[in-house]
Amino acid sequence: MAEPVCAQKGSYPVDLVPGDYWWCACGQSKKQPFCDGSHKGTEFSPREFKAEKSEEAWFCACKRTGKQPMCDGSHKKLT
Repeated sequence: MAEPVCAQKGSYPVDLVPGDYWWCACGQSKKQPFCDGSHKGTEFSPREFKAEKSEEAWFCACKRTGKQPMCDGSHKKLT
């Protein structure tokens, strides 16, 4: 299984409004943390996230989180 690209060591803070979002799982999107279709031809697929209310959320940028699509601090373990 291929490893996703680490877009950055940290997270992306996003001010959400209610609706559907597609988190980039491959790390190649130019519209991080969201999908722009760069995964096509890879084994990766974006992860749907449904925001129920307006709030700030922290999306994973290293693509190693165990709580996809949200940051769980996994980037702190990367070398």
